[in-house]
Amino acid sequence: MELTSAKKKFYDIINNIVSFNKVSHAYMIEIDNYEEDFNCVLDFVKLILDNKNENNISALIDSGNYPDLNIIEPDGNVIKKQQVIKLQENFRNKSFLNNKMIYIIKEADKLNDASGNTILKFLEEPEDDIIAILVTTNRYKVIETILSRCQVLSLQDNNLNVDISDNIIDLVKFIIKKDALFVNYQYIMDNILIDKVVAREILNEIEVIFINYLNYISDKNSYDCNNDIVKILSNVDIDKITNYIAIIEEEVQKLDYNVNYKLWLDCLFAKLIGG
Repeated sequence: MELTSAKKKFYDIINNIVSFNKVSHAYMIEIDNYEEDFNCVLDFVKLILDNKNENNISALIDSGNYPDLNIIEPDGNVIKKQQVIKLQENFRNKSFLNNKMIYIIKEADKLNDASGNTILKFLEEPEDDIIAILVTTNRYKVIETILSRCQVLSLQDNNLNVDISDNIIDLVKFIIKKDALFVNYQYIMDNILIDKVVAREILNEIEVIFINYLNYISDKNSYDCNNDIVKILSNVDIDKITNYIAIIEEEVQKLDYNVNYKLWLDCLFAKLIGG
């Protein structure tokens, strides 16, 4: 079956995430419908757990017998607190197969206040070997504090943004010119990184852009890259780009724990300039 543009982009992104060892502790995957798209979510799980295809993990996942994968679905119209508590209990022990443990919450928009607060505590104190994947058909119906702790991936064609916005291009230019971040500080605050929610989405997108560029320069026959991005980054050392990725990933994770958004932004800019 031919992949849609959104699915092609999704598979490019997840391959980049795994190949560059940039797997985050929590993802929100927005899909069109569960019947057609949930297998794509499971493909991401397989890629994380068996990226070298050395084990029989894919077959175990397909048969529903992989011991370190837990899937929660709504009990009636909601996901109940007790379901989340049971999940946490299951993940207190170490992996059966000495691998990462992953849980998927289907219809994450059906987390209520009680179950949402319980899973939020799980997300706020992530363990290295536990990965959360929350799935929904509408990210904006998910409790905002939960959404803010997840990296968002989309399988929805109507959310596909093929062209990189001028704001994204500008911010990438400012990052590589270092002092330009502070020279253009007010412009960035007023027009690009206007608040925490927008900052998270834009910085996650820039991280993906950097990763895609690194893939592109390593194998131009297999990867495409925006022409503007190629021109901007062509004279930047690979080590610097890799460091930018690490800084962005680290600081985005701190975003929700900083009450003062401006201080967080100052810290981010200082680290990017130093990087």
